[in-house]
Amino acid sequence: MIALSKVALILDIDGVIRDVAGSYRRALADTVEHFTTGNYRPTPEDIDLLKAEGIWNNDWEASQELIDRYFTQHNHRPEGISYEAIVQFFQRCYRGTAPDLWNGYISQEPLIATPEYFQALTIAGISWGFFSGATRGSATYVLKRLQIESALLIAMEDAPGKPNPKGLLDAIAQLGDRTIGIYIGDTVADMHTVVAARKCDPNRHWIAVGAIPPHIQADRFKAYEDLLRSHGADLVVSTILELTPNAIAKHVLWD
Repeated sequence: MIALSKVALILDIDGVIRDVAGSYRRALADTVEHFTTGNYRPTPEDIDLLKAEGIWNNDWEASQELIDRYFTQHNHRPEGISYEAIVQFFQRCYRGTAPDLWNGYISQEPLIATPEYFQALTIAGISWGFFSGATRGSATYVLKRLQIESALLIAMEDAPGKPNPKGLLDAIAQLGDRTIGIYIGDTVADMHTVVAARKCDPNRHWIAVGAIPPHIQADRFKAYEDLLRSHGADLVVSTILELTPNAIAKHVLWD
């Protein structure tokens, strides 16, 4: 059995350690609705279908894409809808009207992970850190809530967006001599990132773990699991809390 001390667990943040259904996804829907003047508000299923394409990990870009698709479908695009305007509106919803106070939707995000979860990883000898498409400010906000603000973090400002694997490769390089890299995320883009990392760093053993995000209802679990597996997931869990050191030893490591 390979020792857990050879394992680096790198985690996505949104949908993995915090529930963003009422924050990022709500801000995305609000933004699309605002710029289509109330004519189109994407449903959770609409957003999932877009994310399933594997290239819309950035929610600002996802908002712009849904807006563009709406106006393309209706053969009309008003003047003055810039990417900068989309980002500014989105951030007012998500981060809040006073950025330093974080009084937007982010303040209402339920946590999925716990401080004890990360303590258990450390005790087991597993190194861990984060690679997320969230901004550094947003990611740091949730890490502080989990009392792990000193953890390794590769955020939006630090690397190209997923599925580009550079951020994942940078993260594991900073976690020491670890021969097994596990990345857990909740989207197709996350799985594609691990597939790309295998090509860039074939000497390390890479494992893709999919997490079912909290907004997926029970009757859609199997379909979402199948989606993640079809795009490269080696293992799918219903929550990060299932990926304990014992589970990693049982399901991920082998002789």
